[in-house]
Amino acid sequence: MTTITATRAEVCVVACAEAFRGDGEILAAGIGGAITVLAARLARLTFEPGLITHDGTCLLTGDVPPLGETPEVVEGWLPFRDHLWLVLNGRRHVMLGASQIDRYGNSNISCIGDWARPRSQLLGVRGAPGNTVCDPTSYWIPRHSPRVFVPKVDMVSGVGHDRAAEAGPSAYRHHDLRRVVTDLAVLDFDSPDHSMRLASVHPGVTVEEVVERTGFPLAVPDAVPRTRLPTAEELHVLREVLDPGSLREREVPDPGSLTPGPSPDRRASGSDGGTRHGRETPA
Repeated sequence: MTTITATRAEVCVVACAEAFRGDGEILAAGIGGAITVLAARLARLTFEPGLITHDGTCLLTGDVPPLGETPEVVEGWLPFRDHLWLVLNGRRHVMLGASQIDRYGNSNISCIGDWARPRSQLLGVRGAPGNTVCDPTSYWIPRHSPRVFVPKVDMVSGVGHDRAAEAGPSAYRHHDLRRVVTDLAVLDFDSPDHSMRLASVHPGVTVEEVVERTGFPLAVPDAVPRTRLPTAEELHVLREVLDPGSLREREVPDPGSLTPGPSPDRRASGSDGGTRHGRETPA
């Protein structure tokens, strides 16, 4: 039996790719780095062949090129007006980044500090409100930290579960936050009050480490599974087809090659269940 060895970056790519599982013919858009772009392309080349991918600007690709390469087959042109149509009609699943995110999935990419006089000016809300209200949305956070996972975001750019519910059916009807993937874990909102839940921890990471590096209480099941390793096929596609230059490793420094290791119940499960408290204020 062959033992599969993967890096932390490769585990993260696959965890992000899993967000697109079951999407079918929908535009899969990874924003903000190699990991999310690779995730969409990997999903299309393996378990979700119906996905639509693009070149990062306005070309819909018939083939799936490596990072940094020009597609050889172009299926269509996606000008800004048509991109907006996809967003407004729920035909796009975007994987966003966030400078801050809270326990209900409200995210901030606009500013740090009081919005009237911020300490740091960031991107602005951009397309986050429309994406989070109209389309499936996931998040990729390359550094899991209480600076990012905060009790309250300084400004709401992407809409979380609590604010969507408060706004009523017009905001909540198509609101669909799927998952948050970080360099430590996979989180989702599959809890009774739609607060953030620890879905799995990456190989080599403990539940306690994730809780400690989260600035609000997490919902933690009694048994937390381990994030799955890439299959041999997925590793081949990643290493030989999509990213032979290993750009993924620059985004997530590797703590060491990862192998299956102990049972998730022995290494990662919590014994008390319910909600675990991390730091209450950002560090």
